[in-house]
Amino acid sequence: MTEDYYVQFTEEMKEDYTILVPSMLNGHFELVCEFLRTYGYKIELLTSQGQRIVDLGLRYVHNDTCYPAILVIGQFLDALKSENYDPRKVALIYFQTGGGCRASNYISLLRKALIKADLEFVPVISLSLMGLEKHPGFKLNLKQYMGLFDALLYGDLIYSLVNQTKPYEIKQGEAEELKDKWIRKLGDALGSSSKVRNQILRHRKATYRQIVEDFAAIPKAERSTVKVGVVGEIYVKFSPLGNNNLEQFLLNEGAEVVIPGLLDFFIYCLYNAIIDYKFYGRYFFRHLLGRVAFRYLCNKKLEMIAVMAEEGSFKPPTSFERIIELNENYISFGVKMGEGWLLPAEILELADSGVNNIVCVQPFGCLPNHIVGKGIMRPIKERNPEINIVAIDYDTSATSVNQENRIKLMLSTARERQSAPI
Repeated sequence: MTEDYYVQFTEEMKEDYTILVPSMLNGHFELVCEFLRTYGYKIELLTSQGQRIVDLGLRYVHNDTCYPAILVIGQFLDALKSENYDPRKVALIYFQTGGGCRASNYISLLRKALIKADLEFVPVISLSLMGLEKHPGFKLNLKQYMGLFDALLYGDLIYSLVNQTKPYEIKQGEAEELKDKWIRKLGDALGSSSKVRNQILRHRKATYRQIVEDFAAIPKAERSTVKVGVVGEIYVKFSPLGNNNLEQFLLNEGAEVVIPGLLDFFIYCLYNAIIDYKFYGRYFFRHLLGRVAFRYLCNKKLEMIAVMAEEGSFKPPTSFERIIELNENYISFGVKMGEGWLLPAEILELADSGVNNIVCVQPFGCLPNHIVGKGIMRPIKERNPEINIVAIDYDTSATSVNQENRIKLMLSTARERQSAPI
């Protein structure tokens, strides 16, 4: 039983253990890591790639397990078996939702893999709002959780600006340099100094405004691009390891990449608590708490939208209230396993904002996403014939050449439509 190898991350371990974070939301996680370092944690984001990660995952995880689990576990084992870390001074961390997706079971799979690899002594930290496990050396208070949410807010803003700048920057790399500068600055301000943090909170809109103005100041050139949205299963959607560097591929093909923010997924989870009470009359107190948190995060997103709209150089994201409205009459809000109704709603959100070319990504065999992704594509296209969408599966046996060729075909159609006379 993996419970026999449940190694707690103790307070003593915090002093000299390095916590490894898997590659997923590399941009957001960079900011999260900067934030957690200010509280004394030695924490590193893994960015390794390569076939060896897949091979290691397949060696220690059943090949019928979902693709993200194989990659996450393979990447952890690759790091532990490298010469970069002392396995007896390393802990692993993974983020659990507590929902029905197999992602909530990754930690059990990871512990089984560690046992097979004779690394059962390595602590595996579960980070979850549900409090699924206890680790004395990794305890976050309310203020720190609020800091993590702030990191997600700023992460969404920064990466929206980066993606809207990269295709047009005259000096390649300026957007990345500015991103790194702001991540360091915000990570320190949100975490280490309560005085600075309070100032950031009181003047959040001013901070948003400064970030937007800094990106707007980067010299840009007029270039013909095709806007391409990316939706799908959350790991494959965001992780360069999981989607074979999809963002960079699209950028190399002359596209501007548009990815709905991570914050929407958290608001979606809160909205589902409201729906549970509306549909089933259960979880009254969870429903009340969900309403308060839902309204809070929606208002924070509206602040960001207002600042971007005020400056005028960038396209702001869509309010979550509008996303809910767009999904009416497409799929029930009771469909909430995995990305649930949010996935088709994001397709509609992109089309509503003028992004009609969409890549829908999912791990092969991810049943919820095949239903709410592929399954909803036909009715969406029937009502919105201008949408140009391609579904791409990612799996250990899938070749990047086949995936890229299908995306190139979608881009070819997009360019033909863009150049066609109105």
